[in-house]
Amino acid sequence: MKNRLKALRAERDWTQAQLAAQLDVSRQTVNALETGKYDPSLPLAFKAARIFGLRIEEIFDDEA
Repeated sequence: MKNRLKALRAERDWTQAQLAAQLDVSRQTVNALETGKYDPSLPLAFKAARIFGLRIEEIFDDEA
């Protein structure tokens, strides 16, 4: 699943560790999400959407 996490994180000048802390996951999980090795659970996708103030569809693309 493609996503915009890396770009959104970079816009805010956050490290993977900073985003991981906000999502309550490990930095490795953020890395796996950003590289497409891991698809987020629905609760994690909702949490990311709340953090960035966007809809899930604006962050994650299931057409990949």
